[in-house]
Amino acid sequence: MQKDKFDRIISFLLGASWAIVIFGALITFQLFSSLGFALAFFITILFVVSSLFMILFIDAFSINRKRLIEDKKQTKLLEQINEKITTN
Repeated sequence: MQKDKFDRIISFLLGASWAIVIFGALITFQLFSSLGFALAFFITILFVVSSLFMILFIDAFSINRKRLIEDKKQTKLLEQINEKITTN
């Protein structure tokens, strides 16, 4: 099954978001390591948690898109059933 443009964009954004989380956590820890391990670790955890919300937000787009497509299929089937019932 071939993906449409929307699915490709969402897949790219999810991959980029994971890369931002991984490399961002590494860079954040290195930047704040001069202030002490505990503070650097705490700020890195805050960065990772906030970045994971970005991933959840993007994933919600994908889920809602799939739900919309399924709802359209069900609506079409229900209209066909209604048409058969009303013609009889």
